[in-house]
Amino acid sequence: MPRAGRSARQARGSGPAREGLSGPAGRRLPNPRLTGLGSGLFCVMAMFLLGCLDQLLFGASLTVYGVLFLPVCVLTALWVRVGDVLTAPVVLPIAFAVGLLPVAESGGGLLGRLMGLVTGLATQAGWLYGGTLAAGALVLARRVLWVRTRRRHG
Repeated sequence: MPRAGRSARQARGSGPAREGLSGPAGRRLPNPRLTGLGSGLFCVMAMFLLGCLDQLLFGASLTVYGVLFLPVCVLTALWVRVGDVLTAPVVLPIAFAVGLLPVAESGGGLLGRLMGLVTGLATQAGWLYGGTLAAGALVLARRVLWVRTRRRHG
């Protein structure tokens, strides 16, 4: 039974305060909270799959790969748990390098693949730094908000 002053709709939790969190047909949008290991696995697998997709659709365009890296950085920084939030900027460069494997040029053999990887890392450093810095800024903002809220509530 709803309390006085609140409608039955607000008591069920579907009032105006929750409309921004609901998607079509009243379903909640996903709000995953990944551990440090989970966020690392998420971004490594996402970047590897995006690298393979880039290889198939765009013929290994390093620019497309760099652009696809940015949303993965943002999602990793937003989805990691607050307790593990400082791990997100650490795993992103590793994920960038792993995802670069299918995109990097290979001159044949292991050494050719390694040389293509090193060349890709050198030429695409701007995307790597930009994505890592964006994730770092999001992570620091989340951490500061978490510390302030924790201090306020004792």
